[in-house]
Amino acid sequence: MAEQITLETLAPQEGATSKSKRVGRGRASGHGKTSCRGNNGEGQRSGRSSKRGFEGGQMPGYRQMPKLKGFKNFNALNYAEINVSDLEKLGLEEVDLTVLKASKKAAANADELRVLGNGEISKAVVVKARYFTASAKEKIEKAGGKAELV
Repeated sequence: MAEQITLETLAPQEGATSKSKRVGRGRASGHGKTSCRGNNGEGQRSGRSSKRGFEGGQMPGYRQMPKLKGFKNFNALNYAEINVSDLEKLGLEEVDLTVLKASKKAAANADELRVLGNGEISKAVVVKARYFTASAKEKIEKAGGKAELV
């Protein structure tokens, strides 16, 4: 049966601690004369403590790095935009984001499709997109097509 642990029996594990270095006790101790501080310089002076980030006079890493400007919103969506006039040029009856990615009219990393009202359209096209401008929706429906929100 294991002995019971009390405050009196608590001790660090074997080899976890070592005796503190006794400095300034003569040459015979091995830690005499300069007391392990070297010969000259700021490290030998009493009260010496270097400030955080200090690299011995070398230009510190935080000053070598360029300043960061702004931030990147990781939740931002990439929109593919297409004008009404471009819908006519595609020559398709149904247009959505996957069709535009396949034909390389939209970027591969696009998340949603937005249809803008620049130009004219005369052919009936079914367009499935996340957003339509008022003029784009009007022009598509006027041509006999359909503007479906996805």
